[in-house]
Amino acid sequence: RTVRLGDLVVVYEGFNRQKAVTVTEKGCYQNRYGNFHHREWVGKPYGSKVYGKGDAGFVWLLAPTPELWTKVLPHRTQILYLPDISLVCHALELKPGSVVLESGTGSGSLTHSLIRAVAPTGHVYTFEFNRVRAEAASAEIVDHGLAKFCTVTHRDIEALGFPSELEDRCDAAFLDLPGPWKCISSVAKCLRPDGVVCSFSPCIEQVQRCCEALEANGFGDCQTVELLGREYDVEARELQRDLATAQPKLSSRWKREAKEKARRKRKHVDGGDGDGDGDGDGDGDGDGNEPKPVVVAHPRQEAQHHTGYLTFARLAIRVTRETIDAARAA
Repeated sequence: RTVRLGDLVVVYEGFNRQKAVTVTEKGCYQNRYGNFHHREWVGKPYGSKVYGKGDAGFVWLLAPTPELWTKVLPHRTQILYLPDISLVCHALELKPGSVVLESGTGSGSLTHSLIRAVAPTGHVYTFEFNRVRAEAASAEIVDHGLAKFCTVTHRDIEALGFPSELEDRCDAAFLDLPGPWKCISSVAKCLRPDGVVCSFSPCIEQVQRCCEALEANGFGDCQTVELLGREYDVEARELQRDLATAQPKLSSRWKREAKEKARRKRKHVDGGDGDGDGDGDGDGDGDGNEPKPVVVAHPRQEAQHHTGYLTFARLAIRVTRETIDAARAA
């Protein structure tokens, strides 16, 4: 698969530096590594490394996936991130052919993962009460070529419930609403027996009211998971191990390491000799007491995550007297 005009490409600069770019004839992507003309990307396979004007640096051209889209999408609301999304898709027991309800489309982060889980024979019906956000999400779904797998509708689910034409047709439902308990009865009508519902809530009081509504509407096996994400960075650093010796200027040393890393990034040929000019601060290089590099792990200062609760429940199979009599007669 190669890049074509009009394609959506994820330009990858680093682990936390990606951007979604639509390829145009006269487009030019600019960053600290130089200018990258879109026309030079056309025809290159996805995953290619491309260099800017003057070979000052490079970026990677990646095909969009739900995971990458979550990292680069325009934020219209708070979103669920990859660890939470994977838990939701697993707990909802999604598979190709499943029909899923989603209320609270927001920025469409979860929507793209739901589509991939149920494609090519399933469908996602997602609803958003804000008209501007609903129209923006619908345009993105069309632009990404996913319209046959997903229907975006402007509708206030808390006030109106889900459409009657979806009753007894759905296998799973996801709710991201301020008052999810208001539409649990509508969810129960739309789910097939043994269907699973998941509700995201930032406050425990919302979880309590939602659980009461779930029990009152025939749901069982209710459980709540608290989301506490914490990401760690693992890297090599030079740490002072002998505290009896004079402390070198570690801050300056780390700055030099950052400069060296940036120099290697800009270098056209990978695996150079790695020699650097240093910063000339005279902090005692080569005195025999310098710290040695060690691998350390530390919590990331800014993590893409937010706290909250995911509540899961399963619609109990209702067994009527007529069903029992028919089974005995058979």
